[in-house]
Amino acid sequence: MPVIRTLIKKRFLPVHFVILSFLVISCQSKKGEYAIISLEQSISQIPDSIDFSFHIKPILSDRCFVCHGPDKNAVEGGLSLNKPEDAYAAIGENKDRYAIIPGDLEKSELIKRIFEDDPTLKMPPPESNLILSDYEKELLKKWVEQGAVYKKHWAFVPPVSPAVPIIENDEWSQNEIDKFIQEKLNLQGFSPSKKAAKEQLVRRAFFSIAGLPPSVDQVNAFIKDTSKNAYEKIVDSLLNTTAYAEYMAADWMDVARYADTHGYQDDFERTMWPWRDWVIHAFEKNMPYNEFVTYQLAGDMLSNATKESILATGFNRNHKITAEGGVIPEEYRIEYVEDRTNTFSTAFLGMTMECARCHDHKYDPLSQKEHFQLFGFFNNIDEKGLMANAQEIPKPYIIVSKEDKEGVLNFVNMTKNPEQKVEVMVMRDMPVQRETFVLNRGVYDQPSEQVFPATPEAILPFPDNFPKNRLGLSKWLFHEKNPLTARVAVNRIWQRMFGKGLVESSYDFGNQGALPSHPELLDFLAVKFMKEGWDVKQIMKYMVLSSTYQQSSHITEEMQELDPENTYLARASRLRLSAEMIRDQALKISGLLNEEVGGPSVKPYQPEGIWEETTGGGGGSTSTYVQSEGEDLYRKSLYTFWKRTVPPPTMMTFDASSRDLCTVKRQETNTPLQALVLLNDPQLIEAARALAYKAIDASGKEPLNQIGYVFQNATSRKPNEEELKILHNLYLDTFEKIKAGEVVTDEYLSIGEFSTDMEVSSDHLTALALTAHTILNLDETISRG
Repeated sequence: MPVIRTLIKKRFLPVHFVILSFLVISCQSKKGEYAIISLEQSISQIPDSIDFSFHIKPILSDRCFVCHGPDKNAVEGGLSLNKPEDAYAAIGENKDRYAIIPGDLEKSELIKRIFEDDPTLKMPPPESNLILSDYEKELLKKWVEQGAVYKKHWAFVPPVSPAVPIIENDEWSQNEIDKFIQEKLNLQGFSPSKKAAKEQLVRRAFFSIAGLPPSVDQVNAFIKDTSKNAYEKIVDSLLNTTAYAEYMAADWMDVARYADTHGYQDDFERTMWPWRDWVIHAFEKNMPYNEFVTYQLAGDMLSNATKESILATGFNRNHKITAEGGVIPEEYRIEYVEDRTNTFSTAFLGMTMECARCHDHKYDPLSQKEHFQLFGFFNNIDEKGLMANAQEIPKPYIIVSKEDKEGVLNFVNMTKNPEQKVEVMVMRDMPVQRETFVLNRGVYDQPSEQVFPATPEAILPFPDNFPKNRLGLSKWLFHEKNPLTARVAVNRIWQRMFGKGLVESSYDFGNQGALPSHPELLDFLAVKFMKEGWDVKQIMKYMVLSSTYQQSSHITEEMQELDPENTYLARASRLRLSAEMIRDQALKISGLLNEEVGGPSVKPYQPEGIWEETTGGGGGSTSTYVQSEGEDLYRKSLYTFWKRTVPPPTMMTFDASSRDLCTVKRQETNTPLQALVLLNDPQLIEAARALAYKAIDASGKEPLNQIGYVFQNATSRKPNEEELKILHNLYLDTFEKIKAGEVVTDEYLSIGEFSTDMEVSSDHLTALALTAHTILNLDETISRG
């Protein structure tokens, strides 16, 4: 209850907090100390000015749209509150009443009904199990009183850079980000956390920017550097590494639904890795985001198109392709175009365009006609819906040759390709535009009205002077008045840096998506990103140099109750490493990591027989898993072979995307299977053994020093006395179990292909390796810092 009382005092209290408060009834109150919140208290929390997007629409959407929303087939009583013209329209049999008359509370039926006591008249009706709190009723009342002004959905209004808040006695802010954050914290009565310890901060920066941990030497050098720009120097150095480019590319693989197979039943192998090499190359040279996207959408249509820009269009061909006998080719060709359309919408607009395939979108102003107008941009390549066999390269494609490798495509790693040429699927439009039709219910063989390439009017009408092709679509995407492109991009970069976006539903900026937690900051960043040339490295640096990013992740009990999701960013969020980072970290600190860049995908350890159990029977290279050998076993996870029907099981356990569809935000789970993977994955067991060898070589013969070395490499800090004592006791207990025959050293040390000429007692090595393996399992080890 003290928490509730604290919440009541906050200004601009979030609606869901007030609802919780409203429902609280005390069983233990003395002299009414914990009574239900009074009407007067609710009214005192109402903002002076009511904003439709941020105050009213969430209430209507959650409590009213079930019966009075945009779905015409579900509208009750002839009333829809989705649009002002519908909400203001006359209702009733005689059309003599109005749900909303702007400014007139007495004659507005909506206000009468929400305050009604009679259950037969009350809205929402009791049987709906939906409740409006006093606070929400007062919000609606004041909104009608102030004119019941509807606003265009916030995400469809072009961003304008807002005034930066002025914070009195501000000694915390490093840049404008902090001023926006601090203003919100002050309104909530919160304070930012202290700065993270140097060990934590450098670890966080390394993982956020390069996807790898810092070495002990790098941590120590940062601790010793007392210059004012010590941290900035670290950030700059990381942004200029190939590791940064690879880490950015790993994230883009989810967006682009990259895989090494075609998908569907037989799931034959495809060659798209040269496109992945291009993505790494583009990030490494810091290609501006607008150019990076344009190359992928329409690089073949540029006036100065090169093999590089054409190769980049492989982005559009990463979708699944079937070779199943008996399918209808045109049906699947339509699916491929749909995939490109929906990927474009999700990746660059943050919109659920697929919802409008079969009918007008139920929640967003996207019609079925507009869906197929957008579809029309991707419907003009000469492709087949059905592959003839495993050896077929679906057209159109280009050949990357040895000569290309020595010229414009010098970033493509061909060292492991004996033929010195590969075919890669790309985009190439047919000379005569294929006709596009609205498909009744989205079905391939039910064409109706013919449509031509265009974009959703509610977002931004397609300019008449733009070519009606993919190049024109790219120009539209980066038009200065496009409200979504920059917002969606900076929100995903923020998600990468802070764990979740300012708009938490980074995949949905529509009416049913999450409201931005800091709308002014989002717009400030979007405008900054555009004005500074869509410079990805620059906007990332700007974020990580903020005091907001540099906060400690320590959380008090009070803040755990008041802001458990860290919406207001009064601390750094504690984030588990991604599937790729967990594996790559183990390889890096153990000295096993092969840092070769680019080239064909490799096949590290995975449980035997998984491919064989799920093969479609069509043969080919994907019917049996042939494990890689030598240094290929230790390539970064970015280069792991991705079979669509059987994705790498370890990575999937840690919430990696299946790559069937465009994914801009991974699921986050905690399951027992994750612990089992950390304990039993041969790659981690092998890495623990290699790390033990490394510790013995670097730290001398004393086990305490060896354990301290392992711990510092794994967590980026030295263990304290208690931690070191616990781990040393574990080592001693393990050693005794080995002596007693409870652990068979030969079996344990034979796991994995790694070997060394170093002469070490097998008993000591096993005890130290098992201790190192325990350290690799620590929560701190698999967290960002």
